[in-house]
Amino acid sequence: MALLCLQFVVNAQSYFYNDRYYDAPVLTELGISLGVMNCLTDLGGKSGTGKKLLKDLNWQNTQFCAGINFTMMYKGLVAVRAEANYGQVAAADSLLKNDPSAASYRYLRNLSFKSIILEAYLGIEFHPLLLLQTYKENGIALSPFIVAGIGLYNFNPQAYTGSSWVNLAALHTEGQGFTEFPDKKEYKLTQLNFPIGGGLKYELSPVINLRFELLYRILKTDYLDDVSGSYVDSRSFHRNMSPTLAKLAEKMADRTKELNPLLRNTAGTIRGNPENKDAYF
Repeated sequence: MALLCLQFVVNAQSYFYNDRYYDAPVLTELGISLGVMNCLTDLGGKSGTGKKLLKDLNWQNTQFCAGINFTMMYKGLVAVRAEANYGQVAAADSLLKNDPSAASYRYLRNLSFKSIILEAYLGIEFHPLLLLQTYKENGIALSPFIVAGIGLYNFNPQAYTGSSWVNLAALHTEGQGFTEFPDKKEYKLTQLNFPIGGGLKYELSPVINLRFELLYRILKTDYLDDVSGSYVDSRSFHRNMSPTLAKLAEKMADRTKELNPLLRNTAGTIRGNPENKDAYF
């Protein structure tokens, strides 16, 4: 993600930046960001068995994102950043069409989703090279940094029925919240996340700097894509929901038959892997 930041002095000036601008121990930055967003979930992925992190990423799913941020920087070394972002994530098993490897079972699963992401987080930013005296004396404009924090985000996984988009959480596709599955809890659409990442800051002028960064969000849920555990007996939907919703839930929970009408997934068989939590970045 690329960020453009404007710097402002917020306290008494201590020394001159150059012949026009003061420098001070504490500076504030107001910035905007433009970039892209992607996710790692149970859906899609690369050929073969599932892999870790970016090795299993489908770059085709990359979506636009944007944000605003406010930062208070102390002596160019450490900063507190508040940021809000808007983006979208998506994934689909259909990307594995014609894959002859072990990933073919994921293609036959035939699930997909998209979700708007709204987030706000508070992070600590650290520029380690500023600890070096030679770096400060030479006034080098390029500074690598690391950042970590805690945030709040909202998501709402949706899937396309063929004619419209529906909210998957309301369909309890894996029996979440049903009395016969006490271990399957309904997931909340607003949760905590833990951003961690790093980047490069380039001081374009005394009042403008540019940044490029990658920020990975560690999540506590495996339901970013509404897929985590196992299939349930379709009769559970009819016992717990209205006839109209139950019929829709049955359709969206098991979409294998849309590719092959002769195939059905029996209750208890694997739908997703709850051992690996979802993430976006």
